[in-house]
Amino acid sequence: MLSGPLVIDTHEMGRHPGTERTLQLTVPAPAEMGYDVYAVPEGSTIEIELRLEAIMEGLLATGTASARAVGECVRCLEPIDEAVTVGFQELYLFEAPSTPEDADEEDHVLEDDQLDLEIVLRDAVVLALPHNPLCGPECPGLCPECGARLADDPEHTHGEAIDPRWSALSQLAEQPVPSADQSESDIMSDDSKE
Repeated sequence: MLSGPLVIDTHEMGRHPGTERTLQLTVPAPAEMGYDVYAVPEGSTIEIELRLEAIMEGLLATGTASARAVGECVRCLEPIDEAVTVGFQELYLFEAPSTPEDADEEDHVLEDDQLDLEIVLRDAVVLALPHNPLCGPECPGLCPECGARLADDPEHTHGEAIDPRWSALSQLAEQPVPSADQSESDIMSDDSKE
């Protein structure tokens, strides 16, 4: 027998086509409702509006779920906390197909007149969430040199980059230039010390 906050007993509906039932549910979010960087936190509140309708083959579950998704922007690592609303529709068969050829691994079957919304809800939420969440569509990200958030300082610069092949020349420029009154012999003696 199934159990959990997303398991709904449909026994009172019977198996009469045309029978309908509407439910308003507030349930805690199950685990793994999203990705590593963006998800609906486990245990947070999910509001579900659900309509169950009996048809010839089974029960058609149609609904919407609203929750809060949290994570971080993949460009600038700022926290994101947004409302997410997803729609879903799934047919729960009264009986499993009698032959393996008719069976489909995506089929959902009622167990003891109970349906479990968890898999359907998780699939709907995960597919609705972006793989690469952004704090805003124009997020410039972080500075590749120092990691500063570019949205906070749009004029952020580090000066002109020096090509590493020319870095030896910049070291020469930093050496002191001999004064004009220093004799040539002093320069020569400095060179001989090296």
